[in-house]
Amino acid sequence: MATIFSKIINKEIPSDMVYQDDQVTAFRDIQPQAPVHILIVPNKEIPTVNDIKEEDKLLIGHMVLVAQKIAAEQGVAENGYRLLINCNKDGGQEVFHLHMHLFGGRPLGPMLMRQK
Repeated sequence: MATIFSKIINKEIPSDMVYQDDQVTAFRDIQPQAPVHILIVPNKEIPTVNDIKEEDKLLIGHMVLVAQKIAAEQGVAENGYRLLINCNKDGGQEVFHLHMHLFGGRPLGPMLMRQK
């Protein structure tokens, strides 16, 4: 069954797309957590980080290079940005189609609260 991200990639549902090539698609998150919050998704359906195969290593590297390009285009590269990939339920993954979050546009603070 196709994920919501597959439907966005195939333009079956609308999105605020900022980038697309034959390997990845990037679009603005509909519930942004920062002024810049873009999802970078492989066009190939890979459910989680645990499902990445050896043959996907160039694709994953391409995702990071696309994130770098988008960060520069969005004006957040110089001050800084965060890339985040969640894996499975306890890791905070909600859509089981691998995706990288690009956050920027303000100081982002610590990633996790320290346990006491």
